[in-house]
Amino acid sequence: MTKSINSENYQPNILGNDFEQMTLNFPDDYEGKVTATLVRKLSENPSEKAVLYVHGFNDYFFQVEMAEKFNQNGFNFYALDLRKYGRSWLPSQKMNNVRDLKEYDAEINQALKIIEQENHSKVLLAGHSTGGLTLTYFASRTDNPMVKGLWCNSPFYDFNLVFFSETFGIPVISRLGKNYPDKKINGGFSPLYGQSLHQNFFGKWNYNLDWKPNVAEKVNFGFIRAIHQAQREIKKGVSINFPVLVMHAEKSSNPKKMSDEVFGSDIILSEKDIRKYAQKIQGNVMILPFKDGIHDLVLSRKEVRKKVYQKLFDWILQNQF
Repeated sequence: MTKSINSENYQPNILGNDFEQMTLNFPDDYEGKVTATLVRKLSENPSEKAVLYVHGFNDYFFQVEMAEKFNQNGFNFYALDLRKYGRSWLPSQKMNNVRDLKEYDAEINQALKIIEQENHSKVLLAGHSTGGLTLTYFASRTDNPMVKGLWCNSPFYDFNLVFFSETFGIPVISRLGKNYPDKKINGGFSPLYGQSLHQNFFGKWNYNLDWKPNVAEKVNFGFIRAIHQAQREIKKGVSINFPVLVMHAEKSSNPKKMSDEVFGSDIILSEKDIRKYAQKIQGNVMILPFKDGIHDLVLSRKEVRKKVYQKLFDWILQNQF
């Protein structure tokens, strides 16, 4: 049975419900020790299909319903908490501190190796927001034959800023990030988003507020540089040789107080930017908007989530995963 696969290498996970985790260790970097965490939940029935999910900025994996939907549709589910996020964050580290998104190649490739060793032949990459950017960038460079598709949930293909900040400010910070990677700047998104999600405020979801706070801590110039450089590659028009599905909210907004807009639009990124740069990806790309969707579509209202999963698994079936 699938549930016996390499169980001795995993420990119980805080999510319970048969979720397990494995710590991945890597060479020290500019802050010292580096780890990542691979979380998995196996399907009840044996399967050679797996999904590997990567979270966004100021985030970690906690979306139990998403994992269960994949299990119900014949996939073993895996998720990475990347280095310096969530389960992988160490007290010696500044949260989210990387200087090149290629640093994440180590844990993505290690996860794929483990997934292959656990008797899988097909893998769907799945990324939300910054995870969508990271995996799009990775997908354009990988030659791993197991990877059969990429699903992006509101990928971070562009900063959602006013014209001057985006056109002049970000490039300047990116250049400065080469020589001054540890200089800090505000993370820059509304606390309303987190408040709309967590059950302690106005939302329905339960997660660790230390790992996903409503107000993100300041980010390093080096992190801005890492994001900006990857975005530049996407905007040039990367080529991906397997099917890509990009989903996003139908509209974005910038509310100043808690309102219906917060619960029915993307208040983090611009849907126009997502669509514009997804269209530049060379290959088999489908782009789908969702009415009343929020930034993380799988945390939207129930009726929206139902449509997201329906369209996702229809696309998977169409592409014969």
